[in-house]
Amino acid sequence: MDCEKLRSFWLEEERLAHIHGWDFSHLQGRYEEEGDLPWDYRVLVRRHLREDAMILDFDTGGGEFLLSLGHPADRTAATERYPPNVQLCRETLLPLGIDFRECGDPSAIPWPDGVFDLILNRHGSFDAGELYRLLKPGGRFLTQQVGGDNDRDLVERVLPGTPKPYPHLYLAKQSRVFREAGFRILQEEEAYRPIRFFDVGAFVWFARVLPWEFPGFSVERCFSRLCAMEEEIREKGFVQGTVHRYLIAAEK
Repeated sequence: MDCEKLRSFWLEEERLAHIHGWDFSHLQGRYEEEGDLPWDYRVLVRRHLREDAMILDFDTGGGEFLLSLGHPADRTAATERYPPNVQLCRETLLPLGIDFRECGDPSAIPWPDGVFDLILNRHGSFDAGELYRLLKPGGRFLTQQVGGDNDRDLVERVLPGTPKPYPHLYLAKQSRVFREAGFRILQEEEAYRPIRFFDVGAFVWFARVLPWEFPGFSVERCFSRLCAMEEEIREKGFVQGTVHRYLIAAEK
């Protein structure tokens, strides 16, 4: 195996690594994850979503999931903080009549008390006390979160000894936070599932767009470890890590 011949390809993947909204289509057919979670977040949202509900999608990304719900625009609100996604949301959500507002602080969301029947958050940040303030009595918060152990085996393969960026993100700890804020937990689940990459270039792109998980990652810095991944893929067809997810549905 001659990894030197692959270096330029991996460096090109590194150069291309960027994300628009939350779009991983660049890796279509080259990796897989979340295919067998024990819950379906979309199904859960549909179960709690009434047509007349006032809803907020906090940290909406590019608004892709929110738009897929087809909820009436005059009863829909959203926030985002990542500047490229903020611009995307202004271009796509505001013209539809959705109440979109830039917000980078989960503890200071710019709406008055008791406005929403349902608040959604998928893989974003949150403050349980602020969510409680924003919800009407009986209002609900639904979240699927990336846990503190997410991709840790992959991080250790290329950047051994890297500290965990979010050591508090575990179901037991977060459920306690919600109960202490006054919520009633309706559903809580946690899961560890495989993530697989079928070529090293896909992993390079992935690691570069997640700098909070793979701080300081680069092809040159991690080249010998990427070559070991390449050898494993040639033998097994993939290199595998572990995703960590948890789900909370809570009611005020």
